[in-house]
Amino acid sequence: MTMTPRLRKVALTAHVLSSVGWFGGVAAFLALAVAGLTSPDAQVVRAAYLAMGLTGWFVLVPLALASLFTGVVSSLGTTWGLFRYYWVLIKLLITVLATVVLLVHMGPISGLADAAAETTLSGANLRGLRIQVVVQAGAALMVLLVATALSIYKPRGMTRYGQRKQRGVLQPATDADQAMQKHHNPKRRIQ
Repeated sequence: MTMTPRLRKVALTAHVLSSVGWFGGVAAFLALAVAGLTSPDAQVVRAAYLAMGLTGWFVLVPLALASLFTGVVSSLGTTWGLFRYYWVLIKLLITVLATVVLLVHMGPISGLADAAAETTLSGANLRGLRIQVVVQAGAALMVLLVATALSIYKPRGMTRYGQRKQRGVLQPATDADQAMQKHHNPKRRIQ
């Protein structure tokens, strides 16, 4: 199924905006995490962690989900397909994993924001968690950079599915194909 050129552009625009927004949101989140970790001013620390909680739930999570959804829609509606090229498949896996990791880590981030709302955090309070948030935000930025690079450079390499689709032979494997696979994969030979 391919989309009309106009619909394809709309889907691509939505995907680029949500992906770039996610990247920018993580960059802002990292800046807040660094400020929260390093600032000697208790009010700045408190504000940073409160803002991180809000940014996480109302910016990062929606943009991550939007990026995932619009990426799947865009790939299914174009000739790139979702499973035809390794770079698309790898980018999908990166996006799914990054979204899952974000959702898992929103619990500790919310806890940190709640702690900042209830008390004044000193340099020693929750220091391990505060360092962890900085490291994770930096790692998230790098992961999103890799996903962006994959979109721009589009390394070569079609999956087997993509090769069959390109040849127009997208049908169930024949007995001869299965025998060939067993021949090339000795671990799966039937005795």
